[in-house]
Amino acid sequence: MSPLKQNRSNDRNKDVRDQILRAAKELFAKKGYEGTTVRQICHEANVSLALVSYHFGGKENVFFEVFQPIRQLFENMKYDLSDSLGALKSFCRQFVIFRNEESELVSILQQELVMNSPRLEMLTDVFLPSWEQLRLILQECQEKNLIDFPSVDVAVNFIMGTLMFSHNNAFLNRTQSEMSPEQVADFAVNFIINGLQATSEQGKR
Repeated sequence: MSPLKQNRSNDRNKDVRDQILRAAKELFAKKGYEGTTVRQICHEANVSLALVSYHFGGKENVFFEVFQPIRQLFENMKYDLSDSLGALKSFCRQFVIFRNEESELVSILQQELVMNSPRLEMLTDVFLPSWEQLRLILQECQEKNLIDFPSVDVAVNFIMGTLMFSHNNAFLNRTQSEMSPEQVADFAVNFIINGLQATSEQGKR
C-alpha cells in the first residue's frame, strides 16, 4: 500500500474509533455500563458490529478506552510544589474546567464509584493519579503550615467530591446557571481554600 493510501486508511480508522468512543461515552453516561449494549453503541455511532470488534474487541475495552482524556490530562498536569498553595489552586481550577468539558466522563466515574463497580480495578490508572497528586499537594501545604485541616485523607475525599460534583445537574438545579465555566472554577477554588483554612473552632460557630 502506498504511503498516501496508508494515511487515508489510518485517518478512516481513527474517525471510526472516535465515532464509537463518542457514542459509547454518551450511552455509558445515560444508561450506565450494564445498561449499554454493543448493539446500542453501534447504532448510535452508525457503524457495524464488526467494526467494534475490529477496533476494540468488545464493550469492556471500549469502556476502558473512553477514559483516555482523563489519563492524558493528569499525565500533562505538572505542579511546582515549592508553591504548594498555588499548586492546589491550579489543580482545583483545572479539574473543574475539565469537569465542565468532559461532564459525561466524570458522570460515568461517579456511577462506578457509587456502585462500587467491579470495573474500578481496571480504572485505577484513571482515578489514582488525580487522588495522589492532590494528596502530595495537600501534604506539602500542611508541612508548610499554609492551610489547616486535621486529616489529609478526609481533605482529599472532600475536595474531590466538590470538584466532581456537577453544577449542571438539571434535577438539582432547576434554573440555568449564569456563571461561565471559568467563574465556576474560581468559585470552587475559593470555596475549597476557605474551607481548608477554617480552624476547628471556627467550624463550630
